[in-house]
Amino acid sequence: MSQKILTTNFTFSVSRGEFKAMVDQLAQAFADVPGCVWKIWLIAADKQEAGAVYLFADDAALQTFKGSALVASVLAHPALSNFELRERDIVVDASAITRAPL
Repeated sequence: MSQKILTTNFTFSVSRGEFKAMVDQLAQAFADVPGCVWKIWLIAADKQEAGAVYLFADDAALQTFKGSALVASVLAHPALSNFELRERDIVVDASAITRAPL
């Protein structure tokens, strides 16, 4: 089984401080996701855009995550919208050369 990448992008309608407080509260729930090796949180506060890059142990873990109550609650949050989720395979050999945290 090979690892999988998930990238997400979305917009938010609250202040940067409110957004930070929201994600600080959610961070442990994401850390506890089975099969999620790591998550990098992203923000472009001046554009009210955010997102993430996730590394999953395998496709099964990624698909389970996408169907989880945690994802459903984020997608339904009234301050978040315009979601884009993209799954990607990893080019392992080249990524190892460039020190990817795989």
